[in-house]
Amino acid sequence: MQTSTLVAISTGTVLTGLLAYAVYFDHKRQTDPDFRKSLKRNNRRMARAVKEEVEAQGAHERETIKQVVQQAKDEGFPTDLEEKEAYFMGQVAKGESICGEDADKIEAALCFYKALKVYPQPKDLIAIYDKTVPKEVLEVLAMMVAMDPVLQVGSFTGGGAGAGADNHGVE
Repeated sequence: MQTSTLVAISTGTVLTGLLAYAVYFDHKRQTDPDFRKSLKRNNRRMARAVKEEVEAQGAHERETIKQVVQQAKDEGFPTDLEEKEAYFMGQVAKGESICGEDADKIEAALCFYKALKVYPQPKDLIAIYDKTVPKEVLEVLAMMVAMDPVLQVGSFTGGGAGAGADNHGVE
């Protein structure tokens, strides 16, 4: 017997076996109610596991963001007008370069957050960010802003301009 004939017969046997298993599996899936239930159960179990994993990643990301924001607050921000301007320009440039490299979205959002902290009109800057910053980074930035009660950049909070002034010493 030639090698090519032996290989062809072996391949044919393996393919026939796989086809027979596929037919058997399909027949069992269609006719056996217990088998269908177990398949559905396994699919639900896998979907639940995926959902839990996504939730765990989200919680981990929120915790990381919280730590990064606290670290930025602990480092402090410039108070002199010229220092603020230079700091703002540097942070925006750094954030844009990180976004351009498709690097860490948390790091990029942190740069924009730091720039936002020293900008005199944060609401105006948020409007600019909406148009220029990638969506993923903007979402992380929104979480950072939400974790900082001193920043008043969202929609009307009901406190007016003086409400945030009382909190500036809390940093």
